[in-house]
Amino acid sequence: MIPFNKALNIILNQCQTLGTERKKLEDLAGYATAKPVISKFNSPLFDNSAVDGYGVLIQDLKNIPCKLKLTGAIFAGDKKNIKLKKGSTIKILTGAKIPSGVEAVVMKEFCEESNNFVVFKKTARLGENIRKKGEEYLKGKKILDAGTLINPPIIGLLASLGYSSFLVYKKPKVSVVVTGSELIKPGKKLRPGKIYESNSFSIVSALQGIGINETTLSSVKDNKKNIKKLLYKAIKDSDVIITIGGISVGDKDYVKDVLRELGVKTKFSTVAMKPAKPNYFGVYKKKLVFGLPGNPVSAILSFHELIKPALLKTMGVKNVSGFNTSAILTHNLKKKSGRLEFVRGELIQKNGDLLVTPTEAQGSHMLSGICNANSLIYFPQEKEFLSGGEKVEIELLRWTT
Repeated sequence: MIPFNKALNIILNQCQTLGTERKKLEDLAGYATAKPVISKFNSPLFDNSAVDGYGVLIQDLKNIPCKLKLTGAIFAGDKKNIKLKKGSTIKILTGAKIPSGVEAVVMKEFCEESNNFVVFKKTARLGENIRKKGEEYLKGKKILDAGTLINPPIIGLLASLGYSSFLVYKKPKVSVVVTGSELIKPGKKLRPGKIYESNSFSIVSALQGIGINETTLSSVKDNKKNIKKLLYKAIKDSDVIITIGGISVGDKDYVKDVLRELGVKTKFSTVAMKPAKPNYFGVYKKKLVFGLPGNPVSAILSFHELIKPALLKTMGVKNVSGFNTSAILTHNLKKKSGRLEFVRGELIQKNGDLLVTPTEAQGSHMLSGICNANSLIYFPQEKEFLSGGEKVEIELLRWTT
């Protein structure tokens, strides 16, 4: 049994990207940039108005209120070459190019237009409401690093830079293999000794949450020959293989033996973590093979803590760690030393403090406890007691990137 952090480091050290490909703008979500995003031009391209209003010379607004002659108008997209003269004003709409001579734009709300004159009820500062050329970034500037996970704002940024496609890292093909003779699919009649299979649904959903949609799902009873057949195919067809169940020491736990027979090199099979002590990781050439325990909470937490960071790194994401902070524990906690425990918690803010309360139903088979959780309390491996009122390290639970 190895410490959790050592297990995670072993996994991450085996992760490699799978090459690159170019994707169209509309297909980029959930991929990671394979090269830096560089600006093709200054932004803004030219001085433009941040508001609907009137362009002025500061000197003309010495005495408020004041009346100035309206000598023209310019709209977004116009190519007019207008020059502002002393004692006059020009109507300028949001995004329109600032005419020559304009020193500030006064918002329309502070003006009254009538009969080709505008009454100003407010003065202005030099440069007010003017977006200056290149103030966001200059041509050639690196805006985003390679390895940045692409989200909706980034897609908007790429579009604004004129990119119709971009180079990204490929996503892995993932096979999920569920084992267990006791399992039946939801919707069928529950017979004595059977349980509904839930792990495949949560794990495939978790994969989709980080943008991996190309998955192959299969299930098999506790039959060594059939398990070997399925795993052989999964290893052949996929970059990452995730098995669920059959990795402990029971008489029907065949997965570890089958993987060894197929040539998978075992890196570890137990981790000092709770839940999910039985936890397998191996490699076949450059392929990653994970074995999750069958208890539902153990499976989904193992995915979140060990497999998700690995998949993100394989996808080329630069930062694969979760978001950790500290909070005040509201209740005493105790356990045996020897394993890092991920206690499911409900995090709230009260009077400026972050408070975290362990949820009910902490068993590794009790999904309700994690369903009600928005955070994980780190109960250190060496400790046996945490007292209510002390600060503890927590990780926010995020099932999507």
